[in-house]
Amino acid sequence: MTKFSRTFVWTGGALFVASLACCAWWYLVSLGRALPFAGWAPLVYDCVIFTVFALHHSVFARASVKRWFEFIPAHLLRSVYVWIASALLILVCLWWRSVGGQVYDATGVLAVAAAIVQLSGIGLIARAVARIDPLELAGIHPSSRSEALQIEGPYRWVRHPLYLGWILAVFGAAHMTGDRLTFAALTSIYLVVAVPLEERSLRQSFGDDYARYQRTVRWRVIPYLY
Repeated sequence: MTKFSRTFVWTGGALFVASLACCAWWYLVSLGRALPFAGWAPLVYDCVIFTVFALHHSVFARASVKRWFEFIPAHLLRSVYVWIASALLILVCLWWRSVGGQVYDATGVLAVAAAIVQLSGIGLIARAVARIDPLELAGIHPSSRSEALQIEGPYRWVRHPLYLGWILAVFGAAHMTGDRLTFAALTSIYLVVAVPLEERSLRQSFGDDYARYQRTVRWRVIPYLY
């Protein structure tokens, strides 16, 4: 790998971490503000800008689409994907228009229960990420389908524990504002829609191994529901 390539992938990895930190701060601080309900126009706008992020996240990841970008060196393709996805996530945070409104503000035992749900989600995300290569996730290591299919740890409960952890984390807020609910709903709907596309790619990559895994672990994201 050339010096330019190393700089490109590591800078992309840094942008990936920065985008996650930006999103976390934005969710905890900006989306947690108690503001008056601003009407439906901001909600429609937010749906549009998030859809742009979601389309890139899913469409660019498809093997058929990747063939359009054969002019990009294979070892940089994952990093290019991460660069664009990270930039789009930051733009979603910056361009988001406040929906306003408050759904509920739990206190006492309910607040403790909500905190347990959120921490469980974060813990599940951490355990799921620990089973894969985080440097590949950040675009620093190129994607490699030769690696073994992950079926241990939280992957024994559902096939996409990272997504389950995300849903628990974003819906587990003790103070649920209209903006937090909108963000939680949009991201969760996206995950539900994207899972079949992702599993199609996984079946192409791992063949019968993934088919057996699907039969062994029945639930995609939410046990006994989906």
